[in-house]
Amino acid sequence: MSSAISTMVRSKVKQTIPAEEVENVSDRDDLNTSLRKVVKETSHEMVIQCLSRIATHPFHVISVRCMAQFVGREIKYRGLFSCIANIFKEEGVGGFFAGVVPHVLGEVIFLWCCNLLAHFINTYAVDNNFSQAPAVRSYTKFVMGIAVSVLTYPFMLVADLMAVNNCG
Repeated sequence: MSSAISTMVRSKVKQTIPAEEVENVSDRDDLNTSLRKVVKETSHEMVIQCLSRIATHPFHVISVRCMAQFVGREIKYRGLFSCIANIFKEEGVGGFFAGVVPHVLGEVIFLWCCNLLAHFINTYAVDNNFSQAPAVRSYTKFVMGIAVSVLTYPFMLVADLMAVNNCG
């Protein structure tokens, strides 16, 4: 359900905020233009990611609480609908959004760090005369994702802890 809702939110946001203005960075762009394009692309991605995360966070809370219940060998929630009913009864609508702020903040930091670091590495560190430059550039964002996840992991951990804190 979370994936389906995320896909629907992403497609609606892409329809509402068109990506025509967002252009891909090419090798022929000067440094200021390419940085401006990266900022535009990242801003567009950030809006999509934030709205998608907010829309699907209740399912994240439900899944984290069910996993914690399983590990703790408890029987508070007996399924999806009982979990929804219990959270709503005990905490109201706010219970479904426990930990949403650090989760969104962690994802925003992750997105900006990955995109900006990849851009700066591809622009300044990878030499065009190097024969494997296109291959190196294609993996830069992936490697930056692994490196930056170390920085943003505490945000995700706090979000998960907030989701299960005082839930019984």
